[in-house]
Amino acid sequence: MQLSAAPYDERLTAPRSWWFLCFLAGASLALIMVPFGTLPMLAGLAGGTAAAAVVVSAYGSVRIRVVNGHLIAGEAKIPASALGDAEVLDAEEARAWRGPKADPRAFMLLRAYIPGALRVAVTDPEDPTPYVFLSTREPERLAQALRAARDAADAS
Repeated sequence: MQLSAAPYDERLTAPRSWWFLCFLAGASLALIMVPFGTLPMLAGLAGGTAAAAVVVSAYGSVRIRVVNGHLIAGEAKIPASALGDAEVLDAEEARAWRGPKADPRAFMLLRAYIPGALRVAVTDPEDPTPYVFLSTREPERLAQALRAARDAADAS
């Protein structure tokens, strides 16, 4: 098992403000349960907060990794040899590629709360996906890890 030259691992966690929204969801459910008494109200607060926290945690558990010559982004696993050049996108350009410039055939791992992104061309002729769009907090580092993995795959 050969490790890539520059391993990369990033978890796209939800912003801190979303955790406060979990508490507000619980408080809302608690207010709905007020007519039924104190115990149901407290159960609504705990249950609503916990349910919202599970949703936020699941949404923020997606990972982007470069491991063993593969890009693993969420459910996608793409060999680095099938990837072309990576383009680092600033917030403005990333917004354009999420909207009017987007190709519906592209694989897109979007997180609206992350302004930066990376767009990587897919060079495999049998794959109809033109590019991979990844929201990432460290697009330069991810591009470097992909380049190192692709170079290692080309060398072997």
